[in-house]
Amino acid sequence: MKSVSTTNAPAAIGPYAQGIVVNGLFFSSGQIPLTASGDLVEGDIVTQTNQVFENLRAVLAEAGSSLEKVVKTTVFLKDMNDFAAMNEAYAQNFGNHKPARSAVEVARLPKDVKVEIEVIAIVE
Repeated sequence: MKSVSTTNAPAAIGPYAQGIVVNGLFFSSGQIPLTASGDLVEGDIVTQTNQVFENLRAVLAEAGSSLEKVVKTTVFLKDMNDFAAMNEAYAQNFGNHKPARSAVEVARLPKDVKVEIEVIAIVE
């Protein structure tokens, strides 16, 4: 196993890695809408989702992968009423690529953000 860490995404705020590469797959930790310097991005679900994708791009790049190589995502939403707007931002970030996905509403997310996303991707 290889731990993935980049300063181009927010540092882990607990005892975990930004991601792990094992057997040709990258497993990300959940990304929330923090900037690389750790500042919380306020705003609506679209703004927060776009920041999460900036972070995912950074950790995927560090792992030797990209959004185009993502095979599965898990989306955690504070409010399922935000699903449609999050889905639009999600689709724009993935373009024509459509990985498998689960989306769930949760009681609470770190720092009370609106969205957290984790991915599994191929590393070649």
